[in-house]
Amino acid sequence: MLGIDSKAARSAWTYALVLLTICALYLIRKTLLAFVIALMFAYLLYPLVEATERRLPWKTRTPAVLLPFVLILGLLTGFWMVIRNPVRNEVHQLREQIKSKDFKNNLRQWYPLGLPIGAEIADNYTQIESQALGMMPQLGKGLRAAARDFINLFIIPILSFFLLKDGPSIRDSLVELWFDPGPSCERKRAVEGILKDAHALILEYMRALLFLCLATLIAFTIVLSLMRVPYATLLALIAFPLEFVPLVGPLTSAIVIVGVAEFYHYPHVVGLVVFLLVYRLFQDYVLSPHLMNKSVKLHPVLVMFGVFAGGELGGVGGIFLSVPILAVGRLVYYELSKRLALWRDPPKPALCPSCKEIYAEET
Repeated sequence: MLGIDSKAARSAWTYALVLLTICALYLIRKTLLAFVIALMFAYLLYPLVEATERRLPWKTRTPAVLLPFVLILGLLTGFWMVIRNPVRNEVHQLREQIKSKDFKNNLRQWYPLGLPIGAEIADNYTQIESQALGMMPQLGKGLRAAARDFINLFIIPILSFFLLKDGPSIRDSLVELWFDPGPSCERKRAVEGILKDAHALILEYMRALLFLCLATLIAFTIVLSLMRVPYATLLALIAFPLEFVPLVGPLTSAIVIVGVAEFYHYPHVVGLVVFLLVYRLFQDYVLSPHLMNKSVKLHPVLVMFGVFAGGELGGVGGIFLSVPILAVGRLVYYELSKRLALWRDPPKPALCPSCKEIYAEET
């Protein structure tokens, strides 16, 4: 009718719908990123929720989800009470040194790796101040973006709470939405198997990542304090969240620590670099393989590609999510390959003992 092929029209509509979906996902990528980060945060609390739910007599899941949040808040409060005075003293000392008259001269004498970076910053200090004043009209836009990110800090725990509370029912509803009800659908069983394996993989990855970050915080606080590195507690607190970001985070924390030590003329910079290298080797080749399963491990080239691609698409959040997304993608690829191999070469049905005897007599 009217020269329109119905099959071609359906294909064109499908392609247009897929393209519109991709465009919509790209436009709301920041919102999706907040939801995914909330999901990863929920995985950090999932073991506590499961352990609490097994020990509570209540039928509802809400108290089991609420208690870990209260526990985490109490632990963070206690941790802050312990490190509050050292951090406050170091921040006050840093503020006084920046305000001192000798700060600019010390900055001019800062030559990391033999490069006159400090002198370049000191010579352009006045120009930097004028540029900062010229950027004042853009301050409102930056403040709005910072306010949005600050609001996300409150939204993420709320989303994590609901994901922990209603996560199983949400998963079952999504599966039932895309597939026919009942256990007879082969694709449904395959998707449920993939979701189960992905759940175990992400849970193990987040647990291992949390232990690695805590190990970095404890090791850096103790060793840097014993080595009398300037601002040891602040540097350890900076290295702790950066450990969540693969590849880029540890490298950034190492550069910051060595740069601060070099700026304040720390006499044992070589020993500090040796400690950072030894700790990185210990974490990458001893601690991390012990905590993570082989299914989580990825080739370094693939990790580098994921880190740079995630940074282009989602900034720091994209870098943080690059490794788990690649690991889940690898899991889905191998699962689909296994299903495809079974479809091409299905296994022969097993015969009972009596059937084997009859088959042997006939042949």
